[in-house]
Amino acid sequence: MTVTERFLNYITYDTQSDASAPRSQIPSTSKQKDLGKALVKEMQSIGIQDAFMTETGYVYGHIPASPGCESAPCLALLSHMDTATDMSGANVKARIIKHYDGSDIRLSGPDIPDPSAIYTTVEQFPLLKNYTGQDLIVTDGTTLLGADNKAGIAEILTLAEFLMKCMDFPHPPISICFTPDEEIGRSADHIDLDILHASYGYTVDGGAVGDIQYENFNAASAFVTIHGITAHTGYAKGILKNSALIAVEFQTMLPCKETPAFTEGREGFYHLNSISGSSEKTTLEYLIRDHSMELFQAKKQTLLSIAESLNQKYGAGTVDVQISDTYYNMIEKIMPYPELISLAEQAIIQTGVQPVSEPIRGGTDGCRLSYMGLPCPNLCTGGQLGHGRHELISVQSMETVVEILKNLVKLFAEKA
Repeated sequence: MTVTERFLNYITYDTQSDASAPRSQIPSTSKQKDLGKALVKEMQSIGIQDAFMTETGYVYGHIPASPGCESAPCLALLSHMDTATDMSGANVKARIIKHYDGSDIRLSGPDIPDPSAIYTTVEQFPLLKNYTGQDLIVTDGTTLLGADNKAGIAEILTLAEFLMKCMDFPHPPISICFTPDEEIGRSADHIDLDILHASYGYTVDGGAVGDIQYENFNAASAFVTIHGITAHTGYAKGILKNSALIAVEFQTMLPCKETPAFTEGREGFYHLNSISGSSEKTTLEYLIRDHSMELFQAKKQTLLSIAESLNQKYGAGTVDVQISDTYYNMIEKIMPYPELISLAEQAIIQTGVQPVSEPIRGGTDGCRLSYMGLPCPNLCTGGQLGHGRHELISVQSMETVVEILKNLVKLFAEKA
């Protein structure tokens, strides 16, 4: 089975996770296990006989080392099965644009001028020009595609099938893990490192071909609750304490340009993710991000200081802020293992592509795993414009990533 055939099969499964599900519900949506069962069956069919899925929806399997490489450290390859919550991943209608010509792509609508038609335009997405001449996989514009991260699964299993057929191809012992709930930040919670039994790992969950990522945000969530006092508006003087207005005041006290819309690279931000309530009670949910640990801590302190100021103004207990850290910058845990980066760069160069290492403005399972004791940079899948209707990937990108993975496992075998 080709990597493209695998990918087009996997995206027929709706595997969207659900951040509103209680953390005790693992995975957050049972439909993720439908894909997990199919992956176990496929893995067993290509010869990975110990493939299985846990009750919590984690899929594992192991590939023995090639002859002579049995003592090499085990290498883990991981991808996630769920898709983002930003847009539906059900009933994905994918099509392949053969030999894409570099022009705007009409995703849906009749073949006549129609203001309701959905386009992916070169003006809005200049990266489209990079795929001129390639076979581009897109949706009909009503769902996301699911390349994040079903492309990673397809690439890992295409590698796995090759290795099971060509056991003499040099490679170390390999552990495979496909996880649920990555998009809602929960998947690393229940990865079993004893089952992986690996010394190093890579998440295959990145973007354009050539990407290797080992620096990411420090991340936290902040939940702000503002308690007001209601009163009849005709007789409210000296009584009414409108929590919604205090919430607006809270937001305006944050630096106005330290938001995702004004930042890039290593610049951090506060992101007001949601706000809801009434005059009596209002809640705000923030994402806090920064590559620098010092600035990350300072951002959290800013929220607490604003709350203290407003409590002095409106009364103790008016504003409550609860902050919980989500993940940290993996670079601290990757730098002691520079070979993880150099070998990945060599593997990419051997395919004729130049490696690119840019800080992730987000996080991956590799962030958490690195702090759990499994150094785990992030490799490309070839997918672009994830989490929305314009998501796309090219056939050639996925095929190149498979070659990168082949090169990588061979380099690990030779190093041993």
